[in-house]
Amino acid sequence: MSDPASSDLPIRVAALYRFTPFEHPDAIRAALAQLCQAQGVKGTLLIAREGINGTIAGTDDGIGAVLAGIRALPGCAAIEVKESRAASLPFHRMKVRLKREIVTMGQPDIDPLADVGHYVAPEDWNALIDRPDVILIDTRNDYEVAVGTFSGAIDPATRSFSDFPAWFRAERDALLGGGPAPKVAMFCTGGIRCEKATAFLKAEGVEEVYHLEGGILKYLETVPAEQSRWEGECFVFDERVSVAHGLKPGSLALCRACRRPVTEAQKASPLYEPGVSCPACHDERTDAQRAGYAERERQERLAAERGEIHVGAVRPGAHGR
Repeated sequence: MSDPASSDLPIRVAALYRFTPFEHPDAIRAALAQLCQAQGVKGTLLIAREGINGTIAGTDDGIGAVLAGIRALPGCAAIEVKESRAASLPFHRMKVRLKREIVTMGQPDIDPLADVGHYVAPEDWNALIDRPDVILIDTRNDYEVAVGTFSGAIDPATRSFSDFPAWFRAERDALLGGGPAPKVAMFCTGGIRCEKATAFLKAEGVEEVYHLEGGILKYLETVPAEQSRWEGECFVFDERVSVAHGLKPGSLALCRACRRPVTEAQKASPLYEPGVSCPACHDERTDAQRAGYAERERQERLAAERGEIHVGAVRPGAHGR
């Protein structure tokens, strides 16, 4: 498996998270926003009292400088970073935001630092999920699962991660049954949602809970395609849209109205209009909203024809908000 960091593609993409107590998240936000701007780094970083989460992209030197700044934060010296490469910047701007949670589950009593499931390394994942006494749950949202998932995984069909607790409580008896309790294995894109999902199941009294260390991204980077149990591509929350084995760029487009992935088949739908709507969101938007999206698309096209930046232009005082 080739090292993503050694690729000829010029842009370095770094996905990271860390649960660690921050006493002054507002000061951390300000310092990181300034550092990212100085290094020309784009992407999103979320800061909360419970830690940091995000994905950033830039030059090798720029990302190196920002990662050094993040590793200097309290509890972040050993933060794990999943890296890949891109042909161009997969983000239009840099956002460093304060949040109540770095991944929103809406369960304030859940503390991933106190009790989480057992971590399973990517190279050991196949052996675990092949066992007949293991049930496999995809903790991601419905549109992510539609792009790709592990063979045999249960899809909760949730619209957001905050729906997961209610789904599990409603389906618990059907999932766990009345016999010997099965082992529960869960996975998500980079691992952060499973930190809270496994902690939640432990709090609900489920004893044997496992999750994929480093998430799908680490699995696709580590496990050769010929040995993989992964089917499809993995949706990522940036302009790459999806990645495949070896973290190579995937084949999907992005609906700029709803930020969901769009397949070639969906592009053929009469409900698909670039920048305006896709089959997934057409009926969720009003005519006025679609007209606004169409005007935005027109302005972006005109700006591109003039060689100007439209999306992501930094306005005075707007950086990092």
